[in-house]
Amino acid sequence: MKIVRYIKKYNPVLSYDNIAWTIKDVWSCIKTNTSYEVVEENVRLIKLSFPVKTDAYWNGNAQNTIGEWDYKYNYIDNTETVNGTLFEKVLFVEQKDDKLKNVIHRQYYIEKYAKNIGLIYREIKDLYSNTVLLNVPVEQRIEKGIIYKQTYITHGTE
Repeated sequence: MKIVRYIKKYNPVLSYDNIAWTIKDVWSCIKTNTSYEVVEENVRLIKLSFPVKTDAYWNGNAQNTIGEWDYKYNYIDNTETVNGTLFEKVLFVEQKDDKLKNVIHRQYYIEKYAKNIGLIYREIKDLYSNTVLLNVPVEQRIEKGIIYKQTYITHGTE
């Protein structure tokens, strides 16, 4: 499968509706007997590992040079509502959660997949703070970083 991503480049002279969409990049994905892999920004990631089992671990970065990240399934087949839509079978993938490991850098990467739909939710927190305050999490003293959330709107076939 191929995913073509488009962006609108800011132009102070034009209104948003009059700015043309331009191709940003092309992503691809492949499902094998043992994994579901995505190539994003020229980086191959192993998003899912088969067979799906609760608490299964795998190195999501085994096919790239980023460094090892142990992904795991936190739960499978849970009923969950995402953006007002009820999904009967949701799979929760924790890609990274260093909540208790670092007082100046917080990394939290998760994805949720619905059976026969695909990705329905993604959340990324990659935050930094050099100011350390006792019992105050990095999220409450951010100096730089990103918080990114992607959520399901609809699905279908084109």
